[in-house]
Amino acid sequence: MLRSSLRAVVLAAAVVCAGLLSSLSGAGAVPRHDESAARVPRTPAAAPWEKVVPGGDCHCADGSEFAFWVRPADPTRVVFFLDGGGVCFDANSCAFTGLSHGGEAAYDWRIWGDDPSHERGIFDFTRADNPFRDYSFVFVPSCTGDAHLGGVTHQYSSTLTVEHNGYANGTAALDYVADHYPDAANVVVIGKSVGSIAAPVYGGLAADLLPRAHVSVLGGQSGHVPDDPDLNEKFFGQLWGAYDHMPTWDVNRGLTARDWGAPRFWIQAGLHDPAITLARFDFAYDRAAAEAASLLGIDPSKLLATIDANEAQIERSGVVEHSYTAPGTGHGIFEYDRFYKMRVNGVRLADWVAALIAGTPLDDVHCRNCRVTTLGGGRSRG
Repeated sequence: MLRSSLRAVVLAAAVVCAGLLSSLSGAGAVPRHDESAARVPRTPAAAPWEKVVPGGDCHCADGSEFAFWVRPADPTRVVFFLDGGGVCFDANSCAFTGLSHGGEAAYDWRIWGDDPSHERGIFDFTRADNPFRDYSFVFVPSCTGDAHLGGVTHQYSSTLTVEHNGYANGTAALDYVADHYPDAANVVVIGKSVGSIAAPVYGGLAADLLPRAHVSVLGGQSGHVPDDPDLNEKFFGQLWGAYDHMPTWDVNRGLTARDWGAPRFWIQAGLHDPAITLARFDFAYDRAAAEAASLLGIDPSKLLATIDANEAQIERSGVVEHSYTAPGTGHGIFEYDRFYKMRVNGVRLADWVAALIAGTPLDDVHCRNCRVTTLGGGRSRG
């Protein structure tokens, strides 16, 4: 999941063009610190990560094998993690370059180095303060350039045909959760960057598959994705074929591809099942989105305004969305130690998430001086 800063800029630029100002990588990680005092031996109930190849209709953008990873632990508590990995929308951004050829890639078009076993943050199960320490995990890579929602084969040029197959891949992994954890009482769907765009859709589907479970959805780094009907129709409809795979919930009747923007995913999941706990995390001025916006002549100072406007739109629908908006230009949170260091207005992010999944959400957290980054006791300019 770790990406270079160059790739972050390339990816974010592609997403801005798509109308999706998402944070698409783990670039800009803070240095890793020794936190042995917070570590405990790995729980005996946990097993090592295992690779699962579902086969069937599942494959990546170039037609290669799709796989996801699982970590069995407590069978009653499960994290379903939708990873980032970029999106594509034309012959240039969708080209099968980089990755296995040793160069940069505009998006992840095949499974390459996605094993989560070496990540930190919420994947560090030796930490006593990890709210997901004893959870079983299902980790779903992104390799189709369509935010885990696509369902169409698209020919971008005479030499480039892309399999936007994210929905088949993601639902195969979700079916695995239902089959292997039928007694799950607590399911947490977590989405990183483009994965967080799809997270509420998968949260609603998880609630349908496991009706006795309490489902929480936590999205990170897509709160600034705008809701533009023309772009919704072009990308989720024409290019990726995602609209054809939207759930057939009663609340979705009458909606068209133009309606299905990122805020709408949260609204429809919440209207479909009000028992789902919905929440998001964002940096106010995510550096990847800001750099891409600047390259395209868009004022990056408007990122926070879009985040706030999207949340207001969601809550006007009657859906409650809990939120934690951090200051600065950070990029990436779930897979880094900064998940434990982040503290805004005196509230530590790890504690805020722990309360959320325990069913006792704390108040929303919103930075006051959103240009300054605060991690633990230290401060640095964003």
